[in-house]
Amino acid sequence: MGNNLHLPFLLKPAAKDYLWGGSRLNDDFGKNIDCSPLAETWECSTHPDGFSVVASGVDAGRTLAEVLQLHPEYLGNHPLQTMQGKPELPILIKLIDARQNLSVQVHPDDEYALTNENSLGKTEMWYVLSACKDAELVYGFNQDMNASRVCQALNDGTIEKYLNHVPVNKDDLFYLEAGTVHSIGKGVMVVEIQESSNLTYRLYDYDRIDKNGKPRELHIEKAIQVMNFSSSASPRQPMRVLHYRRGCAGELLARCKYFQVERLLLNTETYRKLTDYQTESNSFHALLCTEGCGVMLGENFTLNFYKGDCIFVPANSIPFKLHGKAQLLDVSC
Repeated sequence: MGNNLHLPFLLKPAAKDYLWGGSRLNDDFGKNIDCSPLAETWECSTHPDGFSVVASGVDAGRTLAEVLQLHPEYLGNHPLQTMQGKPELPILIKLIDARQNLSVQVHPDDEYALTNENSLGKTEMWYVLSACKDAELVYGFNQDMNASRVCQALNDGTIEKYLNHVPVNKDDLFYLEAGTVHSIGKGVMVVEIQESSNLTYRLYDYDRIDKNGKPRELHIEKAIQVMNFSSSASPRQPMRVLHYRRGCAGELLARCKYFQVERLLLNTETYRKLTDYQTESNSFHALLCTEGCGVMLGENFTLNFYKGDCIFVPANSIPFKLHGKAQLLDVSC
């Protein structure tokens, strides 16, 4: 193994117990996290509000943030991997289990966030893992609005009738630019891939109270400053084309200036020859297993993975092969 090649490693997520969460991240994804409700797991994160921890290899027990400070070369050379001159992981990957509706909310763009919050903004995408019958999400407004109309609707309790409700099905894909008013509906599980930011401005929260018996905080003034008031057409699912090769099929789900996401369908159970997997040397990759299980093999290196596991693949990783029957999301920049 060359001295300049790096080993992939497993990550252990941070957990969030937001009141709208459920139990399926433990029940269906084997997270084994003592947290109830378990609303989100931050699978690949260097954000100070929730660090992922390295779970295999020589750096096991260190946070991913610590490892990347020691080894900034793991990030590659993508220009978004620096903020204010420091090497930074530019993305955050979450699993989200919405047992109840999330708040109606909005995220700022980079310009507003850097100026006012000393943070990146938050453009994101959702890949739907499962959805109950009649599940839906909120995606913008169903008609053109303005600040005064939004404030009036909040005051008189009619804001929900102006929201654009969109049906949700398993394997759907939604891309949400910063400024889009949105919410994940009850009964939906998603993978969320986003900029490395935790800025959420709640616009409306169904008058819910928190675990301390107080109304959940709203951020109406900031939300009004950053939201897109234009009517949002219901997003159509993009044309997706599977590219097949022996033992593995893949499709591009999303590509923007913040991240690229591909879905991999691995099935080498009937093949003696394993599937070579090539990653670009100029970017890290995060491989999140959403179904099945498998094994990653390289020179003097073996890593087993299961549904719910996230593997960090440094830039200039050792060459490796994949074997098993699994679905993975491959996130890079």
